[in-house]
Amino acid sequence: MADDAGAQDFLVLSRGQWRRDASADEIQSAIDAFYVWIEDHIAAGRMKTGERLARAGATVSAKGVTLDGPFGETKELVGGYWFAVAPSLEDAAALLATSPTLACGLFFEVRPLELERASAHVRSNETPD
Repeated sequence: MADDAGAQDFLVLSRGQWRRDASADEIQSAIDAFYVWIEDHIAAGRMKTGERLARAGATVSAKGVTLDGPFGETKELVGGYWFAVAPSLEDAAALLATSPTLACGLFFEVRPLELERASAHVRSNETPD
């Protein structure tokens, strides 16, 4: 798919936490299956690598710097990222729907990349509704 005309990169954010009722062995099986799954998709050109995120982090804003991660509510935690390569957001989401980690509580946010420079005159992610 990576060589298909019109294929684009989509940021994939791995979110959530493992189900509380899942055993360590069940979670490890999902993790092992995930690595096989993603390596197969990377080899086929349907995914690009990313990384898991460490628990530590900082928030930087006009109010200052806060060193107290992880951030957000538990359900909003981001555990890692990588890229899906697909012709559309729907195709990228369908690809992610086959991940073995979904059964153990994780979920994914899939976002198209905005390759244009930001402009205050164009509505974007940062523009309030």
